[in-house]
Formats: sequence, C-alpha cells, structure tokens
Amino acid sequence: MSDITFTPPPVGHHYECTGCGTCCQWEGYVRLNEQEVDEIAAFLGVPVEQFVARFTAVTDDRRSLTLIERSDGACVMLTKDNRCRINPAKPNQCRGFPNEWNFPGWQTLCKARLVPDEE
Repeated sequence: MSDITFTPPPVGHHYECTGCGTCCQWEGYVRLNEQEVDEIAAFLGVPVEQFVARFTAVTDDRRSLTLIERSDGACVMLTKDNRCRINPAKPNQCRGFPNEWNFPGWQTLCKARLVPDEE
C-alpha cells in the first residue's frame, strides 16, 4: 500500500479487531525492528538467526527486514484459519492498524468495528 494515510476514528471511539485476517492478506511490507525480531524469535522458540533466515527478507530499500509473504500473498504468519501465529508478539505495525495508521478505502476490506472508548 503506497497510499498510506491516517484517518482517525471519531473522537471517543476506536476500532476493534474482529480477527477476520484480511489485513494480513494485503500487499506491502510488515517492517520489523530489532526488538520485534528478538521478541518474535523468542515467542516461536527459535534462534534469531533461524527466524531471520526462514521468515524475513530485506526490504527493497534495504533499510529493514520484513516478514515474507506466502505464495498466495498473505503474511507468512497467517494460519489456515486466518489467525496470527505470532499474535502475542505481533509487530507494532500490525497492532497499530487501523487506529494508528490506515489508507483510503480500508473500511471496504477490513471488518474492524467502531466501538466507544469505554469498551
């Protein structure tokens, strides 16, 4: 998604993930910082070097690592039942969608629901 913008939720509300997995099937990078690499490797119970070799690639701009995509374009960490395999160690980029970043038209694809901040 090259057209990333941010349209915040209405004041007093936030979007709640419904676990549909759609956001894990979009094109684009899931950039990882060093701490996230360490946390995901630890969560998976593998050495950092093994995690990096098996599940990441260098971005085209050569500035960071990204999670690789499966052959169908989905995130390598998306399970067959559309769940995040690394949810407890999910990268900040993933955690932030759609409340901290989004793009035009995201609501036509994502099933996140708008809820009052009290929930």
